[in-house]
Amino acid sequence: MRTEENKNSIHPASGAIIMALGIFLYAAIDAFTWVNHIPVKILSVSLIVLTAIIYKSLIKQLLNKSDRILLLSKPVPSFIIGSWIAGISVLSNVVVKYFPDMSVAVQVVMLFNTMMWLGFMASCVYQFKEMVKRPTAYSTHGVVLLSTVATQSVVVFWVKVYPSLPEGLLIGAISLGTIFYLIGFTLMIVRYVRGNRWTLIDDWPSTNCIIHGALSITGLAIVSSGMLSGRMIMFFWLLVFVLLIGVEWLEMVRAVKRIQKLGWKKGIFTYHISQWSRNFTFGMFYAFTMTMHANPYYLNSFYPFHEEFLHVWAWIVCLFLIIEIGLWVRSNRYLHESVSKERVS
Repeated sequence: MRTEENKNSIHPASGAIIMALGIFLYAAIDAFTWVNHIPVKILSVSLIVLTAIIYKSLIKQLLNKSDRILLLSKPVPSFIIGSWIAGISVLSNVVVKYFPDMSVAVQVVMLFNTMMWLGFMASCVYQFKEMVKRPTAYSTHGVVLLSTVATQSVVVFWVKVYPSLPEGLLIGAISLGTIFYLIGFTLMIVRYVRGNRWTLIDDWPSTNCIIHGALSITGLAIVSSGMLSGRMIMFFWLLVFVLLIGVEWLEMVRAVKRIQKLGWKKGIFTYHISQWSRNFTFGMFYAFTMTMHANPYYLNSFYPFHEEFLHVWAWIVCLFLIIEIGLWVRSNRYLHESVSKERVS
């Protein structure tokens, strides 16, 4: 959660923590019917508190001129801001779901979040323009697809609160997110095909799982808006599913190589902020599948498969989340112990 360079500053990608925890509370937790509403509400309140703590530090960084310049001066890292927007959007959906009486307050927060999204969109256009000029000059990875994630996360919230939004507005916003995806994904392909030599161990970050995660949230936005036919959504879901299998197969190969080179602890059981992106993308694929499965309009031949898949996938989402929380807690405990020792010495 904190950078290695400055132990007193929060990592700018910490919005991903809220994205991952929030999407679990929004969707996958429903599969565990033995968990009643009281523990879920307690977890939701805990998430609100955690969000306040994290975003207080993130806003402080954004207001600091040197931190702001450092974040925005480099094209690829600048897309991290998308996790801030998506984090607030996911949290807002969680709050509206479990505390509907707070809907008005949440809409005010989302209004500010939407304004921030507009600024982020302007930044995305500028940064993509710079990257297209020299596509092999940057180590482009999945973080650029947060442009899509942030866009669709805003759409998902406003559609849920205002189902009667103008269709043209929804089509425009979803299309914008899709265009960003196509640009970002193309730049990633160029980087890995034509760029500098790379290795799976060192140059394939966890954020590349956003390749399928960004499409999952696009699917959720489409289904929530009631767009496209059942057949088209079925093919779209298959596309996301295939990408998920492909990307995660690469991740498993990478994990094996890292274990062989670094051992179990350093290879796969060492915390890194980017790992939360996997928890979010797994949870988002569940949310997309669940929402499509629950809507009779999108009833298709995959319905029986989805029924079984959702039961299994919910446990996978939960297991990976528990592991990540464990790594996060251990990492922060180690950090605090290190800081204490430095102060004593």
